[in-house]
Amino acid sequence: MVLNISPLNRSSYSSITSSIISPARRAPPAPACFSHRSLVSYRATAPTYGVATPLPKNSPPTPLASFPFHFETGYALCPKRPSRPFPPPFVSNPSTSFSDPLTTHFRSQDKRPSVRGELIRGLTNGDDAILVSENYLGVNDGVGAWATKPQGHAALWSRLILHFWALEVERNVNEYSPPDVVSYLQRAYELTVEATTTPNEWLGTTTSTTAVLHYTTNSGAPTPMLHVTTLGDCQLLVIRPSEQRVVFKTEGQWHWFDCPMQLGTNSVDTPKENAQSAQVELQEKDLVVAVSDGVVDNLWEHEVMKVVLDSLDEWDSGQKKDDDMFAGQPADGNGGVVYAARKLLLAAKAIAQDPFAESPYMEKAIEEGLTIEGGKMDDISVVIGRCIKRNQ
Repeated sequence: MVLNISPLNRSSYSSITSSIISPARRAPPAPACFSHRSLVSYRATAPTYGVATPLPKNSPPTPLASFPFHFETGYALCPKRPSRPFPPPFVSNPSTSFSDPLTTHFRSQDKRPSVRGELIRGLTNGDDAILVSENYLGVNDGVGAWATKPQGHAALWSRLILHFWALEVERNVNEYSPPDVVSYLQRAYELTVEATTTPNEWLGTTTSTTAVLHYTTNSGAPTPMLHVTTLGDCQLLVIRPSEQRVVFKTEGQWHWFDCPMQLGTNSVDTPKENAQSAQVELQEKDLVVAVSDGVVDNLWEHEVMKVVLDSLDEWDSGQKKDDDMFAGQPADGNGGVVYAARKLLLAAKAIAQDPFAESPYMEKAIEEGLTIEGGKMDDISVVIGRCIKRNQ
C-alpha cells in the first residue's frame, strides 16, 4: 500500500472464531473454501473497561464543573493488535544509570506519555484513542495502515488530537456562550501537526468524533445541549430511553469506499473546511454513544440501541448473570453505563470475529461490487455518557 497519497484506505481483515452470533445474522457459509480474510490471525487482546480517562493530578478547576448537567460515563476498549509504543520525546528514554530513581514521581523517568510538559490526556486502544470526562467525550480512530511506514504512528496522532482538543475545551468553554467546537478541533489539529513535526517527524491520520455537554436557559430553567463535531467515520448517537429511539446520529464522511475523511499527514481534510457540527437538545437520562468504526462496521443502528438499552435494563433490574464480571456490584449510575459499554463492545466483537456474519461493512462492500463476507476485525472503542442533572 502506498502511503504518500491522500487519504489512506483503512481496510482490515477479520479473523476466524465466534459461535455466539444469532443464526439470523449469519450469511450462508462458503461452499468449499475460505477467503483470504478468514485466514489472517491477530494476537489475542483482552478488553478493558472503565468509568473515565485519567486527569493529571492537581488539575485546576474549570467552569465545566459548575454546569447544571453532567455525564455518568463508561467506556470499553478492545484493540485489534497492541499499539506501537509512543516514541521520544513523548516518553522518556530508558535510564542507563543505576543511580537514577525508578519512579514516575521523578519526571525525567516518567514512563507515561507527555507533550509540552503535560501528561497526554485520554487512553490509547490500538490505533484508536478515547477521552471520557463528565462534561465532554471523544473517540478518534487512527488509520492503521501507517504502521507499514517506519515513521508512521496513527495512535500518536489520534491521541494527541484528543489531548489538545480537551485542553481547548477546558480553557475556552464558559457559561456565557456556546462552545465553538469546530475551532477547538482545528486548533487541536494544528498543535498536533506542530508536535509531530519537530524535533522528529511522525506520520499518521485519524478520524474523529467529539462532544461537549453544555446548556441553555429556557424560561429560567436550564436545558442540556450537546455540541457535536465529527470528521470521518467514527459515529455519535443520542439514544432516548424514554422513547426507545435514536434521536440523533452523525453521518460518515467518505472519499470512497473504506477511505474516510481524515486529519493528518498528506490529507487535504481539515476541521475548518470539512468537519460537521451539530447542536442537540437533550433530555435527562439521554444516552450519548460515541464509537469507532469497529462498532459501526459490525452493528446496525437498531442493534446498537437494543444492546445499550437492554444492558441498562439488566443492570437496573439486577439480572446480571452470576458469571458476569459485574455480578455482585452495586447498581450505581456509572456502573450501569460501564456495563452497557462492555455489552456493546462484546456484541461488535462477536460479529467482527465471525467470517460468515452479515454486517454493515459487508453490505457496503457488496454495493461497491466487492466480494467481502463477514464482519470487520478492527479496534473497537465504545464511550457512553448518560445526561444527568448535577446535585447542587
